[in-house]
Amino acid sequence: MIARKPLNIFFAVQKALFLRELGRKTSVGKLGFFWLLFEPFAQVSFFILIRVTMIESQGGGSNFDYAVFMAAGFVAFNMFKTILSGSTGAFSANKGLLNYKQVKPIDTILGRVLLQVFITGMIVLMFIFVGFLLEYKIAPQNLLLVFLAYVWFLIFSFSIGLVVALGNVFFISIGKFISIISFGLLIFSAVFYPLISLPPAAQDILLYNPLVHFLEMIHAAYIPELDDRFVNYKYMFLWTVTPLFIGTWLYIRLQEKIISQ
Repeated sequence: MIARKPLNIFFAVQKALFLRELGRKTSVGKLGFFWLLFEPFAQVSFFILIRVTMIESQGGGSNFDYAVFMAAGFVAFNMFKTILSGSTGAFSANKGLLNYKQVKPIDTILGRVLLQVFITGMIVLMFIFVGFLLEYKIAPQNLLLVFLAYVWFLIFSFSIGLVVALGNVFFISIGKFISIISFGLLIFSAVFYPLISLPPAAQDILLYNPLVHFLEMIHAAYIPELDDRFVNYKYMFLWTVTPLFIGTWLYIRLQEKIISQ
C-alpha cells in the first residue's frame, strides 16, 4: 500500500471539512444554500442603505460613491467577524473528527476559514452584479492591491481567530464576549466613514484599533479619491505576526489537550 504524502492528506482533509461545514450551513432546507449567501448579503445591503439614506437626508455629500465605500469595507469586516465567531466553536463542533489522526485541531479552523472565503467571494460577485445593474462605479482603482489587502486581512483574521479558539479551550465564555464586542468593533473600525472625515483627536484614538488600518488600506486601494495616509503598515504587521506566533506556540503546546478533551 502506497503511503499518501502529507500535503495530499492535508488537502483531502480540508476538502472534507469544507464540504462538512458547507453541508452543515445549508442543511436548513431546500433553500439552505440561498440563505447561506443571501443572509450576509442582505445584512451588508441593509447597513449600506441606512447609511446612504442618512447622508442624503442630511444633505451631505462626498467626492466618492458611499455605497461602494461601505460595500468594500463591510464585506471585509463581515469576513473578519465571522471567522472570529466561527473559531470559538471550531474544536468542539468537530470533536468527533479529532479521533482520526489525519485530522488536526487546526484543520477545523482552516476549514471554517475556507468556507468564509468562499462565502465572501460569492458576496463580492453579488455586489459586482448589482453594482453593474445600478450603474455604480464599482471598478477598483487597483485590483491587485485590493486583492492583496483582502488576503492580508484574511491572514490577520485567521491569526486572531486561532488565539480566540485556543482561549476558548479554557474560557468557554470567550464566544459570548466576542459577540458582545463585535458591534463595538463595527462602530469603531471605520466601516461607515473614512477616517479623514473625523476630528484629529478621534483619529488618534481610533488608530489604536488595527481594524481601522486594514479597512483604510482596502478603501485606499479601491477608491481613487481616498489614500492610505493613516495606514501604519508596521503596526498592521505586528498585529498579524504577534498573534500568529502566540497562537502557533500555544497550539503546539495544547494540541494533545484539545484532542483528549
